[in-house]
Amino acid sequence: MEEKIIHKELSYKITGLLFKIHTELGRYCREKQYGDALEKLLSLEKIEFERERELPVPAIDNKLTNKVDFIVEDKIILELKAKPIVQKEDYYQTQKYLQASGHKLGLMINFRNKYLKPIRIIRINS
Repeated sequence: MEEKIIHKELSYKITGLLFKIHTELGRYCREKQYGDALEKLLSLEKIEFERERELPVPAIDNKLTNKVDFIVEDKIILELKAKPIVQKEDYYQTQKYLQASGHKLGLMINFRNKYLKPIRIIRINS
């Protein structure tokens, strides 16, 4: 039987690290600072990841790329935000990364929120 929650254990581990970062750094740092903290914690936990991997943009010349914040264990895309409001465009951006990479699950995290609420984004099959 297929798992109903995609990458349940890994996303649970990642979410725990994100909450730890939010507790320690608060909500007013820059996105890069949160990314640096996450990179350090992922390394300490021996969780494989790539930071700022370039993904191709489907285009005529295939020279255009986008950079995804993190890809964890080649399974989950992480998009970190540090802004007052996450907008539809942020969701679309993560969905675009999922389409380009072929991954099933993305987590979008806005550290600016008073209470951290990771958003699970499932790839839409197009």
